[in-house]
Amino acid sequence: WYRRAFDDNGNPLGSAENVECRIDSISQSWAQFAGAPRERVRAALKAAKRELIDDEASLARLLWPPFDNTPYDPGYIKAYPPGIRENGGQYSHAAAWLGLALAGIGDGDGAHAVFSMINPLLRSDSADKAALYRIEPYAVAGDIASAPPHRGRGGWSWYTGAAAWSWRLAVEGILGLRQEGGVWHVAPALP
Repeated sequence: WYRRAFDDNGNPLGSAENVECRIDSISQSWAQFAGAPRERVRAALKAAKRELIDDEASLARLLWPPFDNTPYDPGYIKAYPPGIRENGGQYSHAAAWLGLALAGIGDGDGAHAVFSMINPLLRSDSADKAALYRIEPYAVAGDIASAPPHRGRGGWSWYTGAAAWSWRLAVEGILGLRQEGGVWHVAPALP
């Protein structure tokens, strides 16, 4: 898979050798958007699904495992507790990018699964799920916690960036409706 970054001392983050932040969703997704070779993109997205998707909690984590005791300085991200926000939680902006990347390789099932993980209606369609989610059932959460005791709890509601990218995942990625230069293109990646 693709590395996330390097710290000031040249140590990689998002490398298979890392104990924390072994893999990062953004790096894997952007391989598709940057036009990396198709077989490498497929491998990167396969690793992202295997390492970052938590089916039991219906989460697409930003990175995993979260930063906790690493000797590296990844910046402000380490200020969040493990599994919260950008430190290993579902960062919905990046989850939508993962869904778009999956749609881009024709994985309609994967794209739809990620969309369902972001969708606030599906996160609160029962009393138990709503009690866990704890934010408005009609606004996309900027993030969703992935570690106990808050696993599944929404945070940072009304985050417009996540809502916009989620809409693009649904319309452009899954339904495949896109306009370029006044011309409509239809290339769905349906489940």
